Amino acid sequence: MGATLSTKPETQKKVQDLEIKDPSIIFNRVWSELEERYGRKNLHFPKEIFWLNGAPGAGKGTHTRFIMKHRDFTEPSIVVSSLLKSVEARKRMDAGLLVGNREVVKMVFEKLLEPAYKSGAIVDGFPRTQVQVECLKLLHHKISEVYSEFVHAGSNGRYKKPEFHIIVLFIDEKESVARQLRRGREILNHNEEVKQSGIGELWEVRKTDLNEQAAHDRYRTFKEQTYRCLKSLREVFHFHYINAHGTVSEVRERIIDELKYQSSLELSQRTFKRLVGIPIASDLAVHARQELVSRLDEYEERHTRLFKQVVDLIHQKLMPIVRRHAISGMALVSSEDTVFEDPLAIAMLIDVFSERGYHAVVDIRRKKIPRRVDPKTFEIETETHKVYRLRISFSPSQIRRGR
Repeated sequence: MGATLSTKPETQKKVQDLEIKDPSIIFNRVWSELEERYGRKNLHFPKEIFWLNGAPGAGKGTHTRFIMKHRDFTEPSIVVSSLLKSVEARKRMDAGLLVGNREVVKMVFEKLLEPAYKSGAIVDGFPRTQVQVECLKLLHHKISEVYSEFVHAGSNGRYKKPEFHIIVLFIDEKESVARQLRRGREILNHNEEVKQSGIGELWEVRKTDLNEQAAHDRYRTFKEQTYRCLKSLREVFHFHYINAHGTVSEVRERIIDELKYQSSLELSQRTFKRLVGIPIASDLAVHARQELVSRLDEYEERHTRLFKQVVDLIHQKLMPIVRRHAISGMALVSSEDTVFEDPLAIAMLIDVFSERGYHAVVDIRRKKIPRRVDPKTFEIETETHKVYRLRISFSPSQIRRGR
């Protein structure tokens, strides 16, 4: 340990850069240390682990207690931000060393090995980086390997098939910033009352809860870094995406529905892995707006010319027809415009209409056009044209009818 603490910061930075390129370096080192310390046969991780993340202000603390009760977990959640305040982490920081991915991974894994978490655990705030995501995948693989190795070796049920659940509580940026600032005001008011009365304990206040720009920055860091990394886990583990807008009771109902649907009691892990690539309908609806906006921005930035052509076509040729069908709320349009020969143009058209509140469906049909008659065989030669049938629907106009 002494040698580790004496490592120069610049040397440690080079090591961390290498570990980012190859996360298995971190995992293998941490796992080797665990095996050396505890023994391979004694690496008993909880059967069920909930890896909890969420947008700032999404209510992780509030809903963690509910998940614990729902799952009959007896121990408090493992909060990564609290682990970073531990004696070990403080020693590293006091020695001028970074607390990087390897240190965080090691602290989380060691905490999960405590006997108190045997029945299950909730880990709050992990993984948050791509390196940590990859280490989580490697952990699951390694636990499965140990399970296969010892399950039939007289282990008396000590080795359980691991079940990892990724839970993401999501709210949009506007709501997140409002909740962060509201939390900051409430903590300041509470602390002032404690100082005036001398009764109670002071609560810790985040600096980001007191500054609107900092609250925006914190949200964007989550969305652009943490959430982007977490999405890669959808195809690997149970992935619970929870819409955290609304009242506490409404969010709890959504959590119950999610856990019921993907419960390990309902599907075996093998069956779940078979089905996990097919998204849940409600999950698609929750993600739809965010992903739609991302696609439209990408069209503008990376396919500017084609995107302009599609938008101009909608303005000049399609919308005049759609307006004439405002009463019925549905227009059928046929087009042979060559812009649609690029499949991306069709995707653009659907996304543009979706963003503006319409529902567009495109059907490609082929029609044969006579070109010439063969003078010898009298057979008619034809050429095939593509016809794009557009079905555009929307909420119809409400007409007041006389009697």
